[in-house]
Amino acid sequence: MSLRILTLSLLILYPVAWFAPLMRAGLLPIFGLSEISVITGLQSLWGSDATLALIVTFFAIFAPYLKTIGLALVQWDLLDSKVQPVLHVLGKLAMADVFLIALYITLAKGIGLATIEVAWGLYMFTACIVTSLILGMLTERRLRSEPGA
Repeated sequence: MSLRILTLSLLILYPVAWFAPLMRAGLLPIFGLSEISVITGLQSLWGSDATLALIVTFFAIFAPYLKTIGLALVQWDLLDSKVQPVLHVLGKLAMADVFLIALYITLAKGIGLATIEVAWGLYMFTACIVTSLILGMLTERRLRSEPGA
């Protein structure tokens, strides 16, 4: 499958990952578990801490999506390949978001008062970000190997 098609598919998969359940959480197992997605987490965060919500929104939504759009534009020769370093930084910022989610899950499990189960959305969100990082590296390699690049 071509790099372009894979990159464009991420533009569809990211929004799915944002609404997919990242985890199921509850205070005690007997009360049932609530599903938490990127979007529901952000909604909750906006109600309690707007500054943190703005930072997390950038890491979880804007950084990966802008990186993917930029990568697609580079692949279609609509954006200069000199922006690759900026795209790499955006990809790393998005990966920081996955790390923070995993850290929160680990901390909450360690406290023992909450029940947390990882859901399929966390794997999908992580896969999208890792795929985007790999596509960025492959695109950069392809651009270097082209004559006149």
